[in-house]
Amino acid sequence: MSAVIYVNGTIAPAEQAVVPVFDHGFLYGEGVYETLRTYRRQPFLFDRHMTRLRKSAAMMALDVPLTDREFLDRVEQTMAAHEGFDEAYIRILLTRGVGELTYSLAACPTPTLVIIVKPLPVQPAPTFTDGIRVALVSIRRNHPDALNPAIKSNNLLNNALAMQEAYRAGADEALMQNQAGEIAECSQSNVFVVRGGRAFTPPLDAGLLPGITREFVLELMHDLGIGGGEARLTPADALSADEVFITGTTREVTPVVAIDGRAVGSGTPGPITRRLLERFRERVDEMVRIQPA
Repeated sequence: MSAVIYVNGTIAPAEQAVVPVFDHGFLYGEGVYETLRTYRRQPFLFDRHMTRLRKSAAMMALDVPLTDREFLDRVEQTMAAHEGFDEAYIRILLTRGVGELTYSLAACPTPTLVIIVKPLPVQPAPTFTDGIRVALVSIRRNHPDALNPAIKSNNLLNNALAMQEAYRAGADEALMQNQAGEIAECSQSNVFVVRGGRAFTPPLDAGLLPGITREFVLELMHDLGIGGGEARLTPADALSADEVFITGTTREVTPVVAIDGRAVGSGTPGPITRRLLERFRERVDEMVRIQPA
């Protein structure tokens, strides 16, 4: 079984799971989502993900009908229905719900909840030991006054077009700029630039999603005494950096060794990136071990 899906109380294999075509998540992309992964079969940083889901929903006036505990219960039920995997990829989607062909909020009295659980795609070891390539794409990140990237929305056309451009360039991830030409984030991750032993990531007001792993890595930097933090960055800053890395739920801390075919620093994962990845995994192990199984 490749995946099991929860849809409004019904758990079924992926090929049997259905959402009505009049669901506004399908019709208009009206919905929010969170992507999680497990460590030792425990959803990692679940509380933080739920906090962000609620913030995203509030920004589009979407009712969240469940408590965090109720969300977790449904995730655990869906995981229990899936056998034969070590770690899980979990995607929680909450949409406006089923309604008539109108933008009126009154048309959809009940949100739709979908939970996807499938085996976690394991990143190949060279992803972390050798690094990845990114492409600086022409697709700009949505302006916050148009569609705020701080909403983790089901409408991912902006990200999809950017990533497709990166694929055509032979890259593993797309590096996106905002309307001012500053670096914002990648299509599926946040980005950090290292200069002189200090790590910097674009500020939230550059127009980006406040990544859960981004926040976690900023905390690790503080713990390790690594300077830096938020700073406005340009493509030139990335191209001239000593190191670049990306962060994300399934990416953890992934070194970037080339941008548009040009080597970053030495062209190999740098010491700050390696140190943060090592500490990230140590911290995960510490946190998972103290949680009840």
